[in-house]
Amino acid sequence: MKQFFCLTLLALFSHQLYAQNQYTISGYIKDISNGEALIGATVSVSEKPATGTITNVYGFYSLTLPQGSHTIDYSYLGYETQSFSLSLQADTSLTVELSDEEMELQEVIISATRPEDNFRDVKMSREELQIEKIKSLPALFGEVDVLRTVQLLPGVQSAGEGTTGLFVRGGSADQNLVLLDEATVFNPSHFLGFFSVFNPDAIKNLEIYKGGIPARFGGRLSSILDIQMKEGNNKKYSLSGGIGSISSRLTVEGPIVKDQSSFILSGRRTYADLFLKLSNDEDIRNNTLYFYDFNAKANYQFNDKHKLFVSGYFGRDRFGIADEFGLNWGNATATARWNYLISDQLFLNTTFVYSNFDYGFEIDTEAVEFTWTSRLREMSTKMDFNFFPNPKNSIDFGYQVQLHKFGSPSITPSGDTNFAPLILDDKFALEQAFYMGNQQQISERVSMEYGLRYSLFQQIGPGKVFMYEEGLPYADETIVDTEAYSTGKNIKLYHGLEPRFSARYLITSNSSVKASYNRMRQYLQVASNATAGLPIDRWIPADTYVQPLIGDQVAAGYFRNFANNTLEASIEFYYKWMQNVIDFKSGSDILLNNNIETEISAGRGWAYGAEFLLKKNVGKTTGWLSYTLSRTRRQIDGINNGKAYNARYDRIHDLSLVVSHQFNKRLTLAGTWVYSTGLAVSLPSGRYTLDGQSVPFYDPYGRNAYRMPDFHRLDLSLVLEGRQKEEKRWNSSWSFSVYNAYAQKNPFVITFEDLYNEDPNFDLDGDEAVESVRPAAIKTYLFSIIPSITYNFKF
Repeated sequence: MKQFFCLTLLALFSHQLYAQNQYTISGYIKDISNGEALIGATVSVSEKPATGTITNVYGFYSLTLPQGSHTIDYSYLGYETQSFSLSLQADTSLTVELSDEEMELQEVIISATRPEDNFRDVKMSREELQIEKIKSLPALFGEVDVLRTVQLLPGVQSAGEGTTGLFVRGGSADQNLVLLDEATVFNPSHFLGFFSVFNPDAIKNLEIYKGGIPARFGGRLSSILDIQMKEGNNKKYSLSGGIGSISSRLTVEGPIVKDQSSFILSGRRTYADLFLKLSNDEDIRNNTLYFYDFNAKANYQFNDKHKLFVSGYFGRDRFGIADEFGLNWGNATATARWNYLISDQLFLNTTFVYSNFDYGFEIDTEAVEFTWTSRLREMSTKMDFNFFPNPKNSIDFGYQVQLHKFGSPSITPSGDTNFAPLILDDKFALEQAFYMGNQQQISERVSMEYGLRYSLFQQIGPGKVFMYEEGLPYADETIVDTEAYSTGKNIKLYHGLEPRFSARYLITSNSSVKASYNRMRQYLQVASNATAGLPIDRWIPADTYVQPLIGDQVAAGYFRNFANNTLEASIEFYYKWMQNVIDFKSGSDILLNNNIETEISAGRGWAYGAEFLLKKNVGKTTGWLSYTLSRTRRQIDGINNGKAYNARYDRIHDLSLVVSHQFNKRLTLAGTWVYSTGLAVSLPSGRYTLDGQSVPFYDPYGRNAYRMPDFHRLDLSLVLEGRQKEEKRWNSSWSFSVYNAYAQKNPFVITFEDLYNEDPNFDLDGDEAVESVRPAAIKTYLFSIIPSITYNFKF
């Protein structure tokens, strides 16, 4: 705990050092058109360009300066800079509203941050995406998707064709913490992973952390995806939406009390199920296929010191094949946040969060009829403090406590059946964390961000623990006893420190080098045999037999801007090593197992790579080029005969090109092209015949030793804005997209089966005679060319 005391002493010392003849100017920076807080806006002193600060996620800033006259500049990219001459004789509160900058076409900006941030900011391995930019990119079925755009960034790989699953720097999909207004979204996907749950009309800001993660974040090994919803327009009422190929959406926002409070309501629903009803095939008419989501948020500012936010998300998917099989899953989150300005230098945000993810499936056939359901709930409270002692230090500290309930699966039979209901044991856990961090400017050339997080995880009762015979593998046959625990009693405790450190050294006026280290602990993970993450995957906590994941990562990079900050370039190198990585034995029973420890093995993992990014932010043509060269390996006892093997999502090469060209104020053409090495897979090395059946043989040393074919795809989009008139409040646009423009057949899955008459669709029950048969690898692909059109409107 010495690091905590050092940080505290540093804060107190810095405060005392600058306290004499010092005064603080503080307040909020907002968009003048709608009152939305501007995150990351810059406050600087004209006489001292190196002195300044930026706003936090609520648009709040605090800057302590010597007594006297100063010229304060307020700026945010894409907005007009405002300057104020102040004679600072006392602490001063000043809230500033910035207006959109009237720019010529050649000066269009697509970045949401200052161009100098690429090399000046101490932050590395982080990317921020602007929602308006995301909306202009090509979309699958015309449905704009935030997570699919994140996949175009270096170090972030997709789970496969059409999916929104993320693999970040060698981590699995469950190693990403996805936050929506600070609430955990456990399964951020619709349509079995083809779309994300985030309606872009309701999203304000998105930032992904791949490394150099601040101490205030924890709980996952690989990345943090921090998403904030819009607050709503507190100036005037507006209505916006869109009608697309498979879905429509509508957003309403406006003031509750003008300039004091506002609300936003945003909904989206697909209607593929309505088209199914038009089919002449009764089986197709009885299929179910749709999702919906709903976002709501409201805020109220009581005075300059108190502000309350309440927000929520509700979404659900239904997928059914006739009356025989159905999937049903959904997320629900609720967040209440209270901002309290304790002083001009101390800001407190208190958050109460509820997250729920329930999921299940139904089977109704002549042979069997039952329903399988499960649920995961999380309730948490956080207190986050921002302390601004002086212009050179920005200190964060806080505490979080979370209560987890892992609703284990249950099977409920229906109709005439021969088996009884099966309900597995629920599990409960309490997770806590204390953290403190500081972002410090040592000199004009050197800046650092460092901190420490201390986390604790307790599996608590009610519950039971199976005791196994010593020296033998965990199995049902080796259970010798069961120990029961009452409600609230500690079953197993894990805890540990998580240090974080980042540094930046400014080489020249437009280039720098950066380095970072962070340790992360993850106490819950997904039990799954699938790669992309299915809605019926089981989340399991660390317990007596399943230890928490521990990951360490070091990274270093070179960052430089060119051509008067119109081009940004960076190269980052990283190495990550992980402890207690688990993998599941072949043929594991995950869905119906009450002692999951019998189905897993644990070991170590490591990943390393280089990430290249070239970004153009200014001009008629904008976009970025990203390339990742990486490897991801695992070594686990009992798997691949104990030898190291490729992780399923190991991809050596990953390339993304994003280009957007604005011909004029109304017409924009955009395209994305992606290429990647095929996923690692286990393929049979031979075949043998058993009881007249041909059975594939898998080499025990061949775990993920082969590759799917390389993946590549081109997507295009054209956005046509309606004619704009000052007196006309109605604005509209048409968005045309082509997914997979040159019809590349990227395999989604490869199966090994007998091929009859060289026809993969041959019907053995048909009248055609069998003339030939041979073993074959059958490749199945999902999409060919998919055109789509969306009409967007706002007034």
